[in-house]
Amino acid sequence: MKIIVPMAGMGKRMRPHTLTVPKPLVPIAGKPIVQRLVEDIAKVCHEPIEQVAFIVGNFGEAVEQKLLEIAASVGAKGSIHYQDEPLGTAHAIMCAKEALDGKVVVAFADTLFKADFKLDTSADGTIWVQQVADPSAFGVVKLNGENEITDFVEKPTTFVSDLAIIGIYYFKDGQYLRSELQYLLDNDIRDKGEYQLTNALENMKNKGTKFIPGKISEWLDCGNKNATVYTNQRYLEYIKDEKDLVSANATLTNSVIIPPVFIGDGAVVMNSVIGPHVSIGKKSNITDSVINNSIVQENSELRNANFSNSMVGSFVTYQGKQADLSIGDYNTIRD
Repeated sequence: MKIIVPMAGMGKRMRPHTLTVPKPLVPIAGKPIVQRLVEDIAKVCHEPIEQVAFIVGNFGEAVEQKLLEIAASVGAKGSIHYQDEPLGTAHAIMCAKEALDGKVVVAFADTLFKADFKLDTSADGTIWVQQVADPSAFGVVKLNGENEITDFVEKPTTFVSDLAIIGIYYFKDGQYLRSELQYLLDNDIRDKGEYQLTNALENMKNKGTKFIPGKISEWLDCGNKNATVYTNQRYLEYIKDEKDLVSANATLTNSVIIPPVFIGDGAVVMNSVIGPHVSIGKKSNITDSVINNSIVQENSELRNANFSNSMVGSFVTYQGKQADLSIGDYNTIRD
């Protein structure tokens, strides 16, 4: 099994947090979004992961090394591929065309999920979906009585289905997918100016490929600050029984910790109330503060903070009062 992760986007809706780090490397409960994604896919695949191919922009050597380490953490070889311009989902996947061979999962790195099923690798293809209240903002699928996908509809203006495509796909034959994507590129077949995966899926379905839905129990978005803070909350609930969520190398002095929380290596918490649903990155220092339902990244110093529903980047210095914040990396704020 191979996993292909397109993640070359700029993450503009997450600014300022994505000005210094790509969105897929923003931490959720102590691990980057893309690491959580790869680990969760590995769990439902129920077979060894041979390769994880990351499709990136100009993110730099440090980011690329981190991605290779993430692949290694699930026992796979990592590879880095580049998308120099945003020409659509089909174009992004073809930037890693060398990895389109055998069984393949394609997972776009701006979403996380929880699922209680094991992937049926005997199926031609699986498209993971989630029931949503307002399908007009998503691509959706229609099903027949045999639980097979019959139609793909992009952002329907009238109701056709409430099963939204979440951006994770399984293909039994990666080479077949590659040939269908190449056909779009060779013939300059675009939708709204871009090469779209859904066009290839439609062509494959019309040629007899049977796609089935993979229904998940929860779909977690990481598209903006509020969504990411909520995803952090939900993930901490999922993993609350895991050991070492609070590092043995963290220093906790005269403080109340209300689980579930994550506190990283070298973090210092003094005279504070932390939790529930708080993630504090390594070497951050929290003093005289009350923080709940928030993310504080690495190497930040917060004093007299009263935060809820907040996200604080790395290398931040903050001294102030209660607020609903979105503070990017390397900021200094005093109130």
